[in-house]
Amino acid sequence: MTGAGEAGGERQGNGTPLVEVHDLVVHHGQLRALDGVSFQVYPGEVYAIIGANGAGKSTLLRTIAGLHHPTTGSVLFDGKDVTGLRPERRAAQGIVMVPEGRRLFESLSVEENLQVGATYARQGPWTIERVYEMFDWMRERRKQPTAQLSGGEQQTVAIGRALVANPRVLLLDELSLGLAPVVVQRIYGMLPQILATGLTILLVEQDVSQALRVASHIHCLLEGRTTLESRPADVTAEQVEAAYFGLAGAAPAGRPGEGE
Repeated sequence: MTGAGEAGGERQGNGTPLVEVHDLVVHHGQLRALDGVSFQVYPGEVYAIIGANGAGKSTLLRTIAGLHHPTTGSVLFDGKDVTGLRPERRAAQGIVMVPEGRRLFESLSVEENLQVGATYARQGPWTIERVYEMFDWMRERRKQPTAQLSGGEQQTVAIGRALVANPRVLLLDELSLGLAPVVVQRIYGMLPQILATGLTILLVEQDVSQALRVASHIHCLLEGRTTLESRPADVTAEQVEAAYFGLAGAAPAGRPGEGE
């Protein structure tokens, strides 16, 4: 994933952002889950959202996918405001999510779950056959109900289901949650192949060290607010820890070099 990190160093001169979030405020009832969050994701990046439980990470991703409606603020995709679009229309434009907990149809087979993912598919390189080529174990088990798969296998099917929609940006919510470390490494090892097809990845990850290894850019949330936004190479472990836990000494939020 070194190439992704290097690409992040040139993001300010990398053309038009693919995803733009402007001053996003989201409520769950009376609870303000996101409070004025803004950032930009450029084509080809792995942009990682980190933060403690309850920081608003999943809410942010679900809002970008259209599953939550913001109180105020906007979401732009490829320069167009998609804030009012339904989730399926966003998927048809190229915003596709792998949700936390995978959310497969467990009574359906592996192949049937992949077919669901192709419902709003765009034209592009990903087909069910290509998913079978990438995840070679799936072909011989394609008729097996996903309820009978291990957690890691289910996560792989969830990724495959998203890929067959031919996304432009892939939203990955808590990719490593509940999985053994060796399985997590195997899944993350697939990301370079996925990125090579031209995708951009927006990642929510509870494992901060894993996020720092793969991301070209990181964004830390604390109680719905931005506490850090930077390239991993431009911040210290102490600054990340301070931003994560709300301690004094966090690096300023914003583009690398700002506030220095």
